[in-house]
Amino acid sequence: MTTATFETDVIPTSAGDLAITFIGHGSLMMTFNGKTIHIDPVSSEADYASLPKADIVFLTHEHSDHLDKDALAKLCTDGTIIVLTGICATQIKGGIVMRNGETQTINGLKVEAVEAYNLVHKRPNGEVFHPKGNGNGYILNFVNTRVYVAGDTENTPEMKGLQNINIAFLPMNLPYTMTPEMVADAVRAFRPRILYPYHFGATDTSKIVDLLKGEDVEVRLRKLA
Repeated sequence: MTTATFETDVIPTSAGDLAITFIGHGSLMMTFNGKTIHIDPVSSEADYASLPKADIVFLTHEHSDHLDKDALAKLCTDGTIIVLTGICATQIKGGIVMRNGETQTINGLKVEAVEAYNLVHKRPNGEVFHPKGNGNGYILNFVNTRVYVAGDTENTPEMKGLQNINIAFLPMNLPYTMTPEMVADAVRAFRPRILYPYHFGATDTSKIVDLLKGEDVEVRLRKLA
């Protein structure tokens, strides 16, 4: 399996093109100025041995559909930087831990960690699927282009307070993350220019298109179930 198997969008920035490759589910690959970034690589979505090695890997949280040691082993070299949460760091050693609300510059890339958690959806025992403080979304600043990859979250106040987001990846699968209505609520609040629904499972993606008709946002549907 090679990158030719996957859809790729090219986004112009003031410092060159950003290529975003849609691997599947929560897994993405981005290339910018000769650097390759992987987000939540998971073996069920790709043969990572055939994909470009990672300069940076971002892990949003510890669940097995986002943290896969086998995929990391195929992607990482001695020079790969792994950015991850505190809980992920108990499984993956040697990475850079980012806490909610923290900003760092990593290999020349300004990165902001955004809270990712549930407000409503819970397990049968009453615990939310994603407790506050455990997971990160990440804003990746490609010079003047801000890309927000939300991770597993609902439409939190922190998300709705974001500013100047050019591209947003928002999850839309039940019962773990957001309904289309929640996604639409968030989009109306922080108004990204481009929305990519991702990690949407069996959700009918046409619903988010209908909900955002007339809004000044471009909804792009890609193979990210």
